[in-house]
Amino acid sequence: MLRFTANLSLLFTEVELIDRFKAAKQHGFKAVEIQFPYNLNTETLRETLEQQQLKLVMFNVAADDLLQGGEGLACVPEKKEQFRQAVAQTLAYARLLKPEVINVLPGRCLNQHRQKEYLETFTDNLYFAVESFAPLGIKTVFEAINTVDMPGFIIHSSQQMLDVLDQLKLPGLSMQYDIYHMRMMGEEPEEFITQHADKIAHIQFADCPGRGQPGMGQINFSRVFSAIEKSTYSGWVGAEYKSVGTTTESLDWFY
Repeated sequence: MLRFTANLSLLFTEVELIDRFKAAKQHGFKAVEIQFPYNLNTETLRETLEQQQLKLVMFNVAADDLLQGGEGLACVPEKKEQFRQAVAQTLAYARLLKPEVINVLPGRCLNQHRQKEYLETFTDNLYFAVESFAPLGIKTVFEAINTVDMPGFIIHSSQQMLDVLDQLKLPGLSMQYDIYHMRMMGEEPEEFITQHADKIAHIQFADCPGRGQPGMGQINFSRVFSAIEKSTYSGWVGAEYKSVGTTTESLDWFY
């Protein structure tokens, strides 16, 4: 049986972030994930999770200006020290909140002449992240993001993720597979998950196009969820979509 998490950065946005934990619990979720939890202090988060009896499965290392159209953090050569500071911040949260996975967003290269340099910086930073999080028993993951929504994103295909894993060969490193992003790049998620479930530590989904809830786009989620369930994948499946209507109205797929 699949285990679903609610991504509180995109779901239950009708209320403040701190109140979304209670909303997720009330709607039947046993686990949550957050893109960036750093506006809330660790004690507040820990107490809220305990009160609601929720598990925090995943959050991201800070990504600087990525969501504002910039290059982000993890691949930019001039930001290596800033990335290490971001990992230190994430470690402080991880020690108390004990997530299963921490995601490192690769970022963008807006100067194609520097693509190779940016990729090398990213793999160096991934190695540093794995060394930092593995002693806590936490998997480091990274994800591919489509270049329609984020032009210049340096990791934008399943094959690139496989290549990075093969290059680094680190037991503490896996991929975070986002069904929406890979479908936007023309890939078939069920086929990839069936073949490579052992290399995936976290899955996220939204319908495509539009990034709405299941049923708002072209993806056959009955088939996708069945493929995940039949595969060797044993992690959580994160609902990371933009609700069409209220979050409550978007949860038919869950019930």
